[in-house]
Amino acid sequence: MATMNMAAPITFRPPEFTKSRHKTVIYLSKRIHVSCASTGASTTTKPEIELEFIGPKPDENGKFPMDKAKAVSGEKLLRNIMSENKIELYAAYGKVMNCGGGGSCGTCIVEIIDGKDLLNERTNTELRYLKKKPESWRLACQTIVGNKENSGKVVVQRLPQWKK
Repeated sequence: MATMNMAAPITFRPPEFTKSRHKTVIYLSKRIHVSCASTGASTTTKPEIELEFIGPKPDENGKFPMDKAKAVSGEKLLRNIMSENKIELYAAYGKVMNCGGGGSCGTCIVEIIDGKDLLNERTNTELRYLKKKPESWRLACQTIVGNKENSGKVVVQRLPQWKK
């Protein structure tokens, strides 16, 4: 069997407690925990965007169905707002064949009737899929509602390709 010769003693004590001819300096950083207590409701409210979604086809009375939703400005995509509020976005084909919001299928087309200035500019993906479509058409999965500073109202036509 081989034997190990340990010339230097091993210690697990911090350096300031070991015997040494050299002075060891250790700098420790302190963590300071600060907590702030709220005294009531927040004084700053985030701007909200009101959304109205017009249905693709009129009902038996000749009126188009209308759905409404609200969203904090600049925090969500139009597709997510519609999904969370259970507002129909896709046609039959799109329900089965959509890309899940990746911007690679073009099935979530909507038309912005009013409030275009409250949305982000068209993305490169939208420019590619919608180059022969009207300027008012957008992909819901690429459209950010608001810019964290503005508020107002956006009117959206669902399934504009069904309009006559």
